[in-house]
Amino acid sequence: MSLVRVHNFSFSLDGFGTGEGQQLDAPFGHAGMRLMEWAFETRTFRAMGIHGETEGSFGVDEAFASQWGPGVGVEIMGRNKFGPQRGPWENEDWKGWWGDNPVFHTPVVVLTHHPRPVLEMDGGTTFHFVDADPASALEQARALAPGMDVRIGGGASTVRQFLEADLIDHMHCVLVPIVLGRGERLWDGLEGLEERFDIEATPSPQGVVHLVFTRRAAV
Repeated sequence: MSLVRVHNFSFSLDGFGTGEGQQLDAPFGHAGMRLMEWAFETRTFRAMGIHGETEGSFGVDEAFASQWGPGVGVEIMGRNKFGPQRGPWENEDWKGWWGDNPVFHTPVVVLTHHPRPVLEMDGGTTFHFVDADPASALEQARALAPGMDVRIGGGASTVRQFLEADLIDHMHCVLVPIVLGRGERLWDGLEGLEERFDIEATPSPQGVVHLVFTRRAAV
């Protein structure tokens, strides 16, 4: 069975995976880009088209960031990661934050209560808009990429729902030393989560801590 993975998901000291007030010019709301600054100088994120000040690092942060793609055949994301609109689609002109050639290059399942037609983009990315619970969405995702791993891309509520359903096998989260105070919380309702996973922590010179959760084998 393919694995279900989370990669490069950042959260604040007070547990928020994104800020409040998402809009077109602020994908992470009032958090700005502070949750992801650790990643911007890695070679992996530079290759995605993120502008930085260096040619890209090979250090600790890159070692974690680079695991994002290998072995993944499909991503599942929440509607709020796809775009800032809420409720019924005003139109179908919005095609995501990533331009005509999104960074995924795989099928992407977008969870929404308002499905729309399949959206084919350049570079092999195809967005599928479905109204489904986590287990059903995972089944559909695996059918789109048989034998390949499934990445849960976020946002916070989507990752939380898959954790609640006990569907995640491997998770890389990044603890960022900022306090947001408001936004979308990651850990609410997940008391005892640590009992399901082996957890390793690796500090970075950037001041963040990389946390890797690996599902414990059934006894």
